[in-house]
Amino acid sequence: MNRATEVRIPRRVVTGIKDGKSVFVSDGPTANAHVYASVPGHLTSVVYATAAKPVLPQDHAEQAPPQIMITPEPGATKLMIVVFPPDSVFAAIDHQAAFEEQAIHIPGLIQAFEPDAPGMHTTDTVDYDIVLDGEIWLELDDGAETLLKQGDVVVQCGTRHAWRNKGDKPATLCFVLIGAERGS
Repeated sequence: MNRATEVRIPRRVVTGIKDGKSVFVSDGPTANAHVYASVPGHLTSVVYATAAKPVLPQDHAEQAPPQIMITPEPGATKLMIVVFPPDSVFAAIDHQAAFEEQAIHIPGLIQAFEPDAPGMHTTDTVDYDIVLDGEIWLELDDGAETLLKQGDVVVQCGTRHAWRNKGDKPATLCFVLIGAERGS
């Protein structure tokens, strides 16, 4: 793997309470992180998940195991870190192989993507999206788009959208997905 496609698995530190005192429950690589063989430089990781009404102290069991359903139930949350390689990488991949790999590692989310509009998808979530590194374009309906840079935040309210990395360097984003119900 060359330097341009090296991807770092996010470190996750989880705290808890034991015998009435704060403790580190775990500290290490995110258990649910996947670097895609079919898409060089692409990473998805589900760092943590909570129920609609989390209870404290949190269970010491893994909260975001591999192959967990990505789309949260109403009120539940998922915290994800995603590395987007440049669009030029996506243009040169085997899309069927990528879909099959993503179906294993981001179930529920990959099915929200539109086959006839690459990258476009809609989920029943309110998302807090934070650009951690790089630059990326957010595209909405009818080609409306805006450039986002490191430190920018998007509040995505269940809209149809796509992420476009038009540059030549990876973009890393943090997503907090909050499950929602669609009104009529």
